[in-house]
Amino acid sequence: MQYRELGRTGLKVSEIGFGAEWMEKKSPEEVRAVVARCEEAGINILDCWMAGPEVRSNLGAALADTRDKWIIQGHIGSTWQNGQYTRTRDMDQVRPAFEDLLARLGTDHVELGMIHYVDDVDEYESIMAGPFIAYVRELRDAGTIGHIGLSTHSPEVARCAALSGEIEVIMFSVNPAFDLLPATTSLDEAFTFNYADELGGMDPARAELYALCEREGVGLTVMKGYAGGRLFSAEASPFGVALTPVQCIHYALTRPAVASIMAGFDTPSHIDDAVAYETAGDAARDYASVLATAPKHAYFGQCTYCGHCAPCTAGIDIATVNKFYDLATIQDEVPASLRAHYDALDATAADCTACAACEPRCPFGVPIAERMTQAAALFAN
Repeated sequence: MQYRELGRTGLKVSEIGFGAEWMEKKSPEEVRAVVARCEEAGINILDCWMAGPEVRSNLGAALADTRDKWIIQGHIGSTWQNGQYTRTRDMDQVRPAFEDLLARLGTDHVELGMIHYVDDVDEYESIMAGPFIAYVRELRDAGTIGHIGLSTHSPEVARCAALSGEIEVIMFSVNPAFDLLPATTSLDEAFTFNYADELGGMDPARAELYALCEREGVGLTVMKGYAGGRLFSAEASPFGVALTPVQCIHYALTRPAVASIMAGFDTPSHIDDAVAYETAGDAARDYASVLATAPKHAYFGQCTYCGHCAPCTAGIDIATVNKFYDLATIQDEVPASLRAHYDALDATAADCTACAACEPRCPFGVPIAERMTQAAALFAN
């Protein structure tokens, strides 16, 4: 298992995490088997947003002997009322629900206290100016949460959070289908689009968000990396082709600022399917060729950092240069830290000979030589 820095938190998380939602309605024995398999695989980050008492207790029992090995994302604002999950900002319900989470998980703290599910900018601003954030800060100052995070599907809300200077981790929905959605499109309508005809590439707001988080040192943990499993089916996928768990994981982990994908596991075999990523070769990880040859796709001309362009005759890591270039172009000026990372490369865009031998290998038709010229000019200033 590979581990990544989670933004500026100082935490190192497994690049494949445990999204525990599927543990609802499982027996204690089933939950224990999944947790044990995660531990065997080296998974060390768990997301628990579910409000149901039973699933919280079952997870707590499964973690009882190994709690100190886990980094837990615990959600604040997810409550259980009248026998069902309710998201709320009512502090009379928020406080006891979070205390219940800690008690049932058998712990006095969680490493990441996540402001739960904020998809509206007005709601975000209300949270950050009112008693909800005051409570979250109280928890942080007491050491009950180690770092403040937030979960959202909205690029606008995530942008606000990334710029807050206070929120260190964002749980965000990342997969190749959602990345094409305009910010105004409901996620519920995501799979009704004709992606080939109606969309023209990655939504700029989402691309800019990833770059912004990288710049600000805000770590991203990924939800909905499989799009609820719909990307595994050619019939259900908006691209008209099926992707594998390994390909979905690779797509998420190649986005800037992403530290871990919270994969959903129903059984230990699902963990094996995800952890296969760690030993998979380039062909097994290759989402780009699948999408590029799909009946419906909208990535043409856009670098997704897939690495198919390699090897470069001049030794340039083209995918990394492209990523640095994209990160830099949304800034008023190139950040010093980004320039230092670029300058540390064994070969930079300035070493490009414009031979264009890489371009036929790009599944998406990116004009790579032209991009190298642009990158060399940008980083030369």
